[in-house]
Formats: sequence, structure tokens, C-alpha cells
Amino acid sequence: MIKRYKKMLKQEFLHYSKEKLQKDLLAGLTVAAVALPLALAFGVSSGADAAAGMITAIIAGVVIGSLSGGFYQISGPTGAMAAILTGIIATQGLAGVLLATFIAGLILLFAGLLKLGSLTSFIPSPVITGFTSGIAIIIALGQIDNFFGTSSTGENSLAKLISYKDGFSPDFPTLALGIIILLILLLYPKKWNQILPASLVAIILATFATIIFQFPVAKVGTIPTSLLTGERLQLSALSLSSIKQLLLPSISIAMLGMIESLLCGASAGRMTGKDLDSNQELIAQGIGNIILPFFGGIPATAAIARTSVAIKSGAQTRLAGIFHALFLFLSMILFAPIMSQIPMAALASVLLITSWRMHEWATIKAMIHEKNRSALLLFSVTMFSTIIFDLSIAIVIGVICSCIFFIAKSARISIITEDIDWKRMDLPDSPVGSDWAVIYITGPLFFMSANQLKKTLDQVINKEGLIFSLRGVPSIDLTALDSFNDYFSIATLNQQKLIFTSMQPEVEKQFNRLWEKREHSPIQHPTVAHALHEIHQTF
Repeated sequence: MIKRYKKMLKQEFLHYSKEKLQKDLLAGLTVAAVALPLALAFGVSSGADAAAGMITAIIAGVVIGSLSGGFYQISGPTGAMAAILTGIIATQGLAGVLLATFIAGLILLFAGLLKLGSLTSFIPSPVITGFTSGIAIIIALGQIDNFFGTSSTGENSLAKLISYKDGFSPDFPTLALGIIILLILLLYPKKWNQILPASLVAIILATFATIIFQFPVAKVGTIPTSLLTGERLQLSALSLSSIKQLLLPSISIAMLGMIESLLCGASAGRMTGKDLDSNQELIAQGIGNIILPFFGGIPATAAIARTSVAIKSGAQTRLAGIFHALFLFLSMILFAPIMSQIPMAALASVLLITSWRMHEWATIKAMIHEKNRSALLLFSVTMFSTIIFDLSIAIVIGVICSCIFFIAKSARISIITEDIDWKRMDLPDSPVGSDWAVIYITGPLFFMSANQLKKTLDQVINKEGLIFSLRGVPSIDLTALDSFNDYFSIATLNQQKLIFTSMQPEVEKQFNRLWEKREHSPIQHPTVAHALHEIHQTF
């Protein structure tokens, strides 16, 4: 691992120049402008505070960015992670989140050391799209209070939404400010966004308007000028009972961190033409999340929004990510008093737009347009499972459903039965006039297709002979073999001749084992006679 990491750094900084340094600095500054409002917003939406989001972005930018499996990866707090944390904070408090982050970091570190970076490739695309949409909906639901100036109760976003039935009274100044910021974000010209991000402009305008006109709205609150906050993980909190209690939430955090980071790396790798070292990335994410809670930070993952901005801004090396973190640290030191006046409604508007853009609309439209029912069902099941339960349960449900769909689809075999016209075939030594049929089978023969096979065999029991053409059968299991074995006994009593031809090697091996167990088999193998050899070539 260490040797590969050193080799990666050596190649990355080969021929590093002043021009490349300038590009990294500019890319870092651009990413910082994008990351600043998101860090504040995701810190608040997680149930912690804006300071936790800033600290996470800074520490993750330096630590994870330095160790990353790809120079382009920019890590920090994300909306998907914030959606998970709200439930943990509701039940375990911020102390529970800090400990869960530490445990999740250990899980990610061991996953990288065990070279499990390819695990995400086993998760079907509709499942990933489904939980992404589910998380986006959770983020949006979690911002209703901040956007409307209301209050709700409940351990998760769905419970909070249900609690509104007891009364929903929006605060007009908060709602008005939120709508104005939302309109600014929607109407902001895209070409300007490349120079100055819309989210940063909107938050600056909302903050100064709130300060000047003294709007009576909720604000972010105190922003520290130190990386060490008041509430952070203490070693005394590491007890066996607390670890057991937070194990499942920690697994959810680790799974999301793995999925988000590796999917981000895969997308960024295609943009740059340089593949992500997935195992090194997991090690980096693990070490970063182990360190973060000791500074009061929340879980971090690689973020596609910031990563794509870094690439488009001309990032040359991982220094761009480190510079982005340093710029965030400077902004925290210099502008902490102003940042503390940022209205919560403005951050809510940013998160509502972010949650809308999180949906993979192109993929969803393609599934609908192509009328891919199984993909749509997987997507819907995973999305609603994410909203109702949590990420880890949703992924398990999604993967299990995809396996069931695959098995059900695999069970669809094609069986075609045709009577043989011996005169037309004009084969030597053929039993002209005999009542024979050929059965063409395509698809795997296993327990789910065995019933269809049995029904077909019952229909041809009175034939004088049968030829089974198994060229399209890639595999056969014991249940299907048992069906054939039962039929062999009936065929022996009826003196029916059976010929198996065009078998694939593995299938033929299975049949040979079956035939060896039978003392009086009615089967004639296609290689025993010239006529049957001709039949083998034909079918």
C-alpha cells in the first residue's frame, strides 16, 4: 500500500512547475467558494451546527486530500451523509455522531487494507439511483423548518413531516427571505456560476440584507476561529457498550462513505482519464474519519460537486484540495463574525436546490422512457426504504430485490417441441416413419425452471423417441437433473428412446454423472453411432 502510494505521488508531481502550482491555487480558491456555503449548510442540516461543517471540510480537505486515491478527489461534508446523521443526533446526540464517525473510519480503513474497494460494483445501478433520490428527499424534508420558520418533532425527517398535522404556522419574514434566495439560485445565469457560485452570492446577499435590515430570522450562530470546538470526541467515550449501541449507524455511515467516495472517483476518473485507486481511497477516507471526531467534525466523503469543480478549474495535483481547505480556514478566521449572521433560511434554500439536483434525472427518465419495469421497481423500493428506514437497510433490500428479479428473469427458459420429418432430413440409418420429436431448450435449467421442463416432458411421454437439443443450456442444477432422472424411469417403462445432443461441456459432465448411476439407462449418446452423429450435427 505504502509503495503504491509513493509511486502515485511520484508520478503526480513529476515535472511539477510554477504554472501547475498557479493552476492548483486557482482551482483550490474556486472549490473553496463552492464548498463554503455547502459546508455550512450540511453542518446545519446534519443536526450539528455550521461550525462542525466547516471543520469537517477543512480537516477532510487536508487529511483525506493528502492520502486520496486520486488527485482530483475533494472530500468534505455531504448532503447524503447529513441525511443519515439527523436520525443519529435525534437519538444519540452529537456525542453519538462523533463516536459513530470514529467507528465508521475504522471500518473504512480496514475495508481499504482488505482491498474491498470493488464491493460497490456489486450494487445495481437502480439501487444506487434509488437511495440517492431517497437521501435527496430526506434532505429536502429536513429543511422545511428552516425554510418556513416552523418547528417540528420526531427522530427523522418523515416523523417531523407527520408532526405538522398538529399545526403548521410559517414565519412570514423567514419564508419571504427563503423564497427570494430560492429565486436568486434558480434565475442566476449559468455562465456567471463558473466565475462566482450562485450559492455563495445568494448567501452573501442574504447575510448583508439580514444585517442591514435587521430581519427577525434564525441565524447560524457562533462560528469558532479554532479547529478545536467545545464538543469533540474524547477517548473516555470509547466503551464497549457505546460501540455496540452505535455499530449499526456506524456501518451505515461507512457504507455511504464507501459508495459516495468510490462513485465520485469513478465519475471523476472518466473526466480526467486517470483511474481512482479505490483501496487507497478507502484508506484515506478511513484515516480522515478517524481523525475528524477528535476535532468535533462530522463524517466526510468525497463529493462529486466539489470534485467536478476542481477538475473543471484545472486542478493538477492533490494540492488543489489542500489549498481549498486552507482557503476555508482563512475565511473562518477572517469572516467568522459575518458568517455567524447567515440566515438559516438562506442555507435551507441552498439545500433545497442541492437536493433537487442530487436526483439522477437523466437515469430516471431513461428508465421510464425504456419502460424498464424491474429497474423502476428496484429504484422505487430502494428510494422508499431509504426514506422509511436507513441507508444500510435500504441497500440490503435493494440488493435482495435485484437478486430475486435476476433469478426470476433467469427462470424464463424457452422450450420448443417439433415433430421430426425423417424423409425431409434424409439421414442415413434413420427410423423413417417413426414418431419422434426434437425438444430445443434455451436458458439455464434450475429449480425455478424445473416445473416448466416437467410439463413439457409430460406432453411427449407417448413419443417413440426424443432428441434433446441443449446447445442453449449454459447450466443445470440438481433439481432439473432429478426431473430428467424421474423421466428416464418412465421412458424405460415405455421403451422410449432418448438422445441428448449439442450439450455444453459443463452440462454434459452433469449428465454423465447421472447416467453412470443408472444400470439400465434408455439413453443413447450421440457419439455411439454414425446416424446419431449426423443428428448431433443437425441439432
